[in-house]
Amino acid sequence: MNQGNEQGPSQNPNKESNSPPLLPPLEDSLTHIETVLGKSTDLVIRRFAIYKTHCAALYIDGLVDKNTVQNFIMEALMLEMPHKRVSVKELYDTIKHASLPIGEVTEFTDYEALFKRLLSGETILLIDKEKKALAASTRGWRDRGVQESTSESVIRGPKEAFTETLRTNTALLRRKIKDPKLRIESKAIGEVTRTDVAVVYLQDIAEDNIVQEVHRRLDKIDIDGVLESGYIEEYIQDAQYSPFPTVYYSEKPDAIAGGLLEGRVAIVTDGTPDVLLVPALFVNFFQSSEDYYQRADISTFLRILRLVCFNIALFMPALYIAFTTFHQEMIPAPLLISLAAQREGVPFPAFVEAMLMELTFEILREAGVRLPKPVGSAVSIVGALVLGQSAVQAGLVSPAMVIVVALTAISSFVFPAYNIAIPIRMLRFLFMILAATFGLYGIILGLIAMVLHLCSLKSFGVAYMSPFAPIKPKEQKDVLIRFPHWGLFSRPSSLTKKNEKRTNPSSKES
Repeated sequence: MNQGNEQGPSQNPNKESNSPPLLPPLEDSLTHIETVLGKSTDLVIRRFAIYKTHCAALYIDGLVDKNTVQNFIMEALMLEMPHKRVSVKELYDTIKHASLPIGEVTEFTDYEALFKRLLSGETILLIDKEKKALAASTRGWRDRGVQESTSESVIRGPKEAFTETLRTNTALLRRKIKDPKLRIESKAIGEVTRTDVAVVYLQDIAEDNIVQEVHRRLDKIDIDGVLESGYIEEYIQDAQYSPFPTVYYSEKPDAIAGGLLEGRVAIVTDGTPDVLLVPALFVNFFQSSEDYYQRADISTFLRILRLVCFNIALFMPALYIAFTTFHQEMIPAPLLISLAAQREGVPFPAFVEAMLMELTFEILREAGVRLPKPVGSAVSIVGALVLGQSAVQAGLVSPAMVIVVALTAISSFVFPAYNIAIPIRMLRFLFMILAATFGLYGIILGLIAMVLHLCSLKSFGVAYMSPFAPIKPKEQKDVLIRFPHWGLFSRPSSLTKKNEKRTNPSSKES
């Protein structure tokens, strides 16, 4: 497994530190630190002397690379420094500027900064009768390394995925975008967890007002702990009570890098592989990073197919209920006779029949997710087949209803973004109720209400349904229809106006 190197937490500039200053007597400082940490057994304190001046090195066992501590700190201070008597000030300056072969050494003067850096995997150096202390970057905890994405699989394209280590994730983005204008700005969120969060954007592409809005919303978060990016998403999203997500997330570096090139802002959270991306538009949830690795005609076909599946997953059970309950005259006679023969003996109306089947499938899907991997998929598939067949044989549901529910369920798995499938699953039940109550009129009224709601949403000041509402003809090249890369010579104007030019259209050879 790889060792993770992490950036220390930066203090929020909007908050003033009221932490007490360090105590010059070394033993008083060590006693205070042990008291605050409750004499934790993972706190390591190594006392030593230089020029007869008492010093101490502190670190948390398990958060540091012990080889770095021993070879580049303890050995450098205890064996390689010349032995002659100097003042405490000269000793401090010598250690800070000349003795530590460590890439990152920072200075601080209060206990709040000490505990932040100590608990982030840095080694603290204290000198007796000195009011300042040093922190050396020695982070080296274990992580699972860069592996293949488990939630966003692709046939063609990079297979690597983000990890739970923030610095590994920012390095993956640096590897994709080797531009000095890529900005990574860190802060700590959570009064107790002090979780490291990095705001990533391209300075010459991303709009300044969007970057400032991201920082403003992050600075307003007041919470004890942030354990996953979902905590941050709930605080910064625009529509708090809308079922549709206004923040996009992905665990694929290429998808986030593509968003940065369009003028979006990424929010990387330590401890989770899911990176947030804002602003998020409705069309983004139907686009996959693989669309840009396939030919333009293939990508266009797949995008249209996803839109068709969106309508099937959302409306098909409701349409079945409306047609069989209120609008039998719209069904061709042979099909109507076949459906009537299948429903003969079924004791429930179409609405109850559909609700039972949909709820059963949702239970099976949730059970398949929560069960261990070796048995989860087997339970989902076998459970669906056995229950469906048994329900038909028992006369509880009709075979046509099983087909409708199965096709609806399969269509809901087509979307590249998992968080857009969740509102579709919820709204499906609402449309089924409207269809059972008012027929097609209820479905149309529900559709109008949903479209009006979507058009009213915004994500960090950008219209959620852009470029459809408001209509922007120039941006239609990369929505449902994807033009070849040489035809995508401008960035979406709804996201950025600073640097809209992406490529030179005259560079394509005729």
